[in-house]
Amino acid sequence: MLSYTSIIYALFFFFLCIVFQIHRWRRCKYPILTDYPIFGMIIPLLWNLPRVHDFITQLLKKQHRNTCEFMGPWFTSMNYLVTSDPINLHHMLSKSFDNYVKGHEYHEIFEAFGDGIFNTDSETWKYNRSLFHSILKIRDFEMFQKKIIQNKLEKSLIPLLDHVQQQGSVVDLQDVFNRFTFDNICSVVLGCDPNCLSIDFPDVACEKAFNQIEEGIFYRHKVPKSVWKLQKWLQIGEEKNMTKACKTYDQFVYANIKSKREELSKCRKNNEMVDLLTTLMKEEKGSQVVMHDDKFLRDVAFNLFVAGRDTITSALTWLFYLIATHPLVEAKILEEIKENFGTINIEKKLGIDELKKLVYLHGAICEALRLFPPIPFERKQAIKGDILPSGHIVNPNTIILFFLYSMGRFEEIWGKDCLEFKPERWISERGGIVHTPSYKFISYNAGPRTCLGKDLSFIQIKMTTIAILSKYCVQVVDGHVPILSHSIVLLMKNGLKVRITKREI
Repeated sequence: MLSYTSIIYALFFFFLCIVFQIHRWRRCKYPILTDYPIFGMIIPLLWNLPRVHDFITQLLKKQHRNTCEFMGPWFTSMNYLVTSDPINLHHMLSKSFDNYVKGHEYHEIFEAFGDGIFNTDSETWKYNRSLFHSILKIRDFEMFQKKIIQNKLEKSLIPLLDHVQQQGSVVDLQDVFNRFTFDNICSVVLGCDPNCLSIDFPDVACEKAFNQIEEGIFYRHKVPKSVWKLQKWLQIGEEKNMTKACKTYDQFVYANIKSKREELSKCRKNNEMVDLLTTLMKEEKGSQVVMHDDKFLRDVAFNLFVAGRDTITSALTWLFYLIATHPLVEAKILEEIKENFGTINIEKKLGIDELKKLVYLHGAICEALRLFPPIPFERKQAIKGDILPSGHIVNPNTIILFFLYSMGRFEEIWGKDCLEFKPERWISERGGIVHTPSYKFISYNAGPRTCLGKDLSFIQIKMTTIAILSKYCVQVVDGHVPILSHSIVLLMKNGLKVRITKREI
């Protein structure tokens, strides 16, 4: 039987080992993942949490085919296979799509998503996918969204930037985009505008709650399931904040659903394109009226908020940061706008076909998405055992994490200039857009789950970029260095602090 002295010596020796390992991490150029007894590999991960995206990228660069195992603490479910190998992703997302699902644990972690399209598998997912495809891919919806964005640009975004420019004040452009996209998605999905984007920058409870929910979901990835489950049961810490945020969001959405149902009961049917909530309430199949309950509509709204608000905010924020710090790219974008449209006024309505002419701008957007994908990592769970193309064995129920952020930084995928912001890499010799396989450029997912709103997102990003760049110069404040956020969406933790000045025409 071990004496107390032996136990103390053992703990002291273990402590010294950790201190020695930390000293090595500080001196070492590359990260080291040590599998400790009891703690597994969680210690180096937590130590590098402030720079977790770059830590994992450096780690995967050292592994065979950018793939490795991560072993969590004993008696937890934090054992993962981690990969950023494009061929592995192609295998999971396309060739063996049916074997790699979201799974029950994913559904628990992302419970705020409910039974929406991002959180489901099998028949439920297929139904959601078919439903959205029938709506999002019609020309009328495309024009409906474009009209809402144009209206928000003219009446809110440009007046706000004019005010900021006249005041000569510093503004957080990420916060501006957050409010802009939140108002847009509320108008598109719910048919209401909460007016988050105004000169006084009001606090809007639902918008803040939505941000809190996403932070809570990321927290559930950082700690063992038993920890966040206990916090949820006790209603303490992050889980208490998550519960309050979900309640605030649900009250907002359910109130809108109720008012929509009352409105529809009083109005006669018309064929005009309206918000998605109303469209789903009026959906018909043949002579049958399809009745969606309130919970279904709530889950649809939440999933579309993530797809149409956060990802666009992220894309716009990183795009404007990269353009502002690369003057030659900015000059080429402005030259392309001038060549195609002459002097642009915000009131001028650019058609969808006209927006497609902006090849260089399209390339700049793709570059921003490659370097800073809005969703920095994804997860899948294997149903049956399998062997990945990299040779790694996948046991049944294995959870696989794949890091989109890392993929944009691998030389073997993008070349030795992979860390450079070069829109030219997306433009062919003939001046067209270079096609890149979706499993390499995976910002819009790949295979059957490829994002249905890809084209709509490019329209919104291009319209917003043209409206701002043709009127203003955006300058990042001296000394401001973006810090990557800890969330399921890749934003700037410290915002994007800029000054706005009038552009010389």
